[in-house]
Amino acid sequence: MESDSAVRVRPLDELDISAVVEIDERIGGSYRPEVWERRIGYHLRRDPATALAAEVGGKVVGFMLGDVRSGEFGLEEPTGWIEVLGVDPRNRGLGLGRHLAETMFERFRERGARTVRTLVEEERGELTRFFASVGFAPAPLAALERKL
Repeated sequence: MESDSAVRVRPLDELDISAVVEIDERIGGSYRPEVWERRIGYHLRRDPATALAAEVGGKVVGFMLGDVRSGEFGLEEPTGWIEVLGVDPRNRGLGLGRHLAETMFERFRERGARTVRTLVEEERGELTRFFASVGFAPAPLAALERKL
């Protein structure tokens, strides 16, 4: 395993899509290039500074996508939203998620956000524990859904 100091966080770009597809496939077992081409393309057009890649030894082994929005869900203040975090399971334990989160928090602050939010499915305990470790706590918001 490489040391924590070997982690480099940088802006994600279109050349990283194949690495993101690989990471997603390792995490979820599905090969979904069209999903990531569309999603990363959207983020790069909207705000490329909040699309991040984490590298170890020059190889992309993690990524995070987010943005700053206001006026959604009745929340008028600019709010940072972390939409997705992916870390190659073979590279967990290197602090990649923490490096990505801290960089994203700084990007959000630069855009006027003072609060960061995300949604995590209840059965994703490992992800919930990660977000708690970087300072997230339950919010006074309720996620509601309706099946169609």
